[in-house]
Amino acid sequence: MENVGKYRILKELASGATGKVYLAVNSLTGQRVALKLIDPGSFRDQPTAKAFRKLLQVEASLVGKLKHPHIVQMLDAVINDDLMYIAMEYVDGGALSKFADTANLLPFPRVAELMYKCCKALEYACSQGVIHRDIKPENIMLQGEGDVKIADFGAAQIEDGTATMVIGVGSLSYMSPEQVTGEALTCQTDIYSLGVTMSKLLTGKLPFQATSQHALMFQIVSGEHRSPQSVRPEVPDELDAIVQRATRADLAQRYQSWGEFANDLAAYLNKDGKQRPEIFEAEKFGAMRATPFFELFSDAELWEVVRFSKWHKVRPGSTIVKEGDLGNAFFILTEGSVKVSRSGKALGMLQQGDCFGEIKRMPNSTYRRTTSVESSTDCVLFEVDLEALTKASLECRYQFSEAFLHLLMKRLEVANTRISQLVGQQAHF
Repeated sequence: MENVGKYRILKELASGATGKVYLAVNSLTGQRVALKLIDPGSFRDQPTAKAFRKLLQVEASLVGKLKHPHIVQMLDAVINDDLMYIAMEYVDGGALSKFADTANLLPFPRVAELMYKCCKALEYACSQGVIHRDIKPENIMLQGEGDVKIADFGAAQIEDGTATMVIGVGSLSYMSPEQVTGEALTCQTDIYSLGVTMSKLLTGKLPFQATSQHALMFQIVSGEHRSPQSVRPEVPDELDAIVQRATRADLAQRYQSWGEFANDLAAYLNKDGKQRPEIFEAEKFGAMRATPFFELFSDAELWEVVRFSKWHKVRPGSTIVKEGDLGNAFFILTEGSVKVSRSGKALGMLQQGDCFGEIKRMPNSTYRRTTSVESSTDCVLFEVDLEALTKASLECRYQFSEAFLHLLMKRLEVANTRISQLVGQQAHF
């Protein structure tokens, strides 16, 4: 087999009972994709054929709908009697399951950050009316050194009228109690499954000790499972508590939203932040989301900024920008305060959320700084190179332009107020 429709097959990636997954190239665009090719014969004369077809249709219905940097994007689908395939974004890092083994566990902060990104991705999916229903390490793909992408939405429940009526889908060890008992599902079912996933990543073991499926179902429904610390004592208290809250059988005691789950993970990552030089991506994302400058940016656009920005921690008295130096970047302060001066004369102070160095933001240009900026306190700030910004997505560049325009209007308003005050004072005298 060399071609399937417009896709040229490169190699086989995986195989299953109903078909195979190939690495392929879109002959029209040159984009590499993961092509899930279903064998139509496997759907014939089987009692479960109708259910399998329904699951495939649900996955196909998500083509072009879930657009988030931490969700595998569905690109194309064909489902008919002769040909069935789904083309999706190709992720080359393999599944997170390779780090869910006692011999190959990740550092605790890395687990927390990956889970944070999953929370934000599933929060977005939930906002689009989609519940995944099959969250587990095998369905979380790794990209690069620190990114994840949620995959395999074939079991998803969708609130737009196309929701699958297939029950009992998912992997039993990661199912929520309400899935096991067939109750109505909300985002809390995925919260539970991600909690079990997190426990597996922290310890290399599932939180259940069951010798049969019946015993496993009983433990899930009754809430009888081991805490991460009982399996691996060195698991930090904060992460142990997060897992236990995420996997409560009682919905009232479980996290009520993805925001609560993500916030607790961020709090763990932020602990002792001032004492360490590195800044986790979850911290960067949270700092941006709390900054008024980024109020109208979508999560996808914020993650894009996280990727191309350079972050700095500076001590009091550090020179950030020096008058007369050549520059091609602007800065946004996310923590602390700085003082601005010209020719040694103080011009003012900038606080958290303020920008500086952006006035002459012309692409592919450098210019001499007309002021100096020095930190007054411990500061966290990030730098955006103008050339990097020109390579950002159109949506991201548009949001920057809108934010800068709003900032300029605010500055003009302040300047007009000061001028009016000065004119009033002169008239009085």
